[in-house]
Amino acid sequence: MADLEGVVAADGSGLSPKLPAVRPDLAALDGYHSAQVDVEVRLNTNESPMPPPPGWQEALSAAIGSIEFNRYPDREATALRTALAASHGVGVDQIFCANGSNEVLQSLLLAYGGPGRTAALFEPTYTLHRHIARITGTPVAAGPRQDDFSLDLEVVGGVLADAGPTITFLCSPNNPSGRADSSDEILLVAGMVPGLLVVDEAYGQFAPSSALDLRRKDPAGTRHIAVVRTFSKTWSMAGARLGYLVADPEVVRACELVALPYHLDAVKQRAGRLALDYAAEMNERVAAIVVERERIGAVLADLPVETWPSDANFLLFRPNSKDAGAVWADLVSGSVLVRDCSKWPGVTGCLRVTVGLPEENDRFLAALTESLR
Repeated sequence: MADLEGVVAADGSGLSPKLPAVRPDLAALDGYHSAQVDVEVRLNTNESPMPPPPGWQEALSAAIGSIEFNRYPDREATALRTALAASHGVGVDQIFCANGSNEVLQSLLLAYGGPGRTAALFEPTYTLHRHIARITGTPVAAGPRQDDFSLDLEVVGGVLADAGPTITFLCSPNNPSGRADSSDEILLVAGMVPGLLVVDEAYGQFAPSSALDLRRKDPAGTRHIAVVRTFSKTWSMAGARLGYLVADPEVVRACELVALPYHLDAVKQRAGRLALDYAAEMNERVAAIVVERERIGAVLADLPVETWPSDANFLLFRPNSKDAGAVWADLVSGSVLVRDCSKWPGVTGCLRVTVGLPEENDRFLAALTESLR
């Protein structure tokens, strides 16, 4: 007789059912977490400190009234992709949109990764590059960045030669360091990769250059470079979860193959389309955040901490005279929340602070100064 353990009779009697085991390669994974503590000043998740412009909110409210919620959204997200293509000077067939830049990364790994293929990355870097690769069953080959968080091109070349990855990730500006890879560095890596080079520019608008410039200058020679962007940071739309890809049409088609039908809802499409009408306001906010970033950096330079230049909307620092966990707790006691990176590989003992409003930054600097006194 067959083993009936875990079988339940139709009337509900019998043994308790047994659930299947989670995939063995996922069993040890922990989800992506960021501590959410009830504080007055929240500077831990690299969000924009400012809400979207009032005009955008009013336009979106009016637009929602015309959405046919009983109908599926535009599967191709035509209006949004057309507007994004125009803003970047590319064809509509070079734009793919998804639910946040993380879903863009997932789509790329579903299309180009998987068992028998490899993704390459250089750490410390955005932890979800490795995490999503593992979720999609893609083995990861990793190399270290240098102490100043720049790329060691010899290490890069060795990893690429040994692993032969189908997809290689660069996070620029890098999270958690804030350092952007230069256009020359990206071009050198692009010349070494055997497959697709994905430049994650979630913080790209804060940096002095972009891989998008490389694509514009040499479309044919850089068709294997794909650039990922998000509306979460500079567009103040973290709550909307909208990201996009600028890439060769072949790469866009590959992402469309793995996207679920109607994955981008009608409200999100309209919100992103309307946001592009407020590029001037976005640029003003970027400039204001950069000014505050430099002000925070100047104060940190006079405190007993090690810090690094940033091209993003956050700064990484390491307390010299006190344990980072204790400093983090002191800041929380002062109702200021920053990101505790002290246990992350490559940034041991570090904390990361998002640039907030001037008054929020003042609260952070005062609490940090008191903690380190």
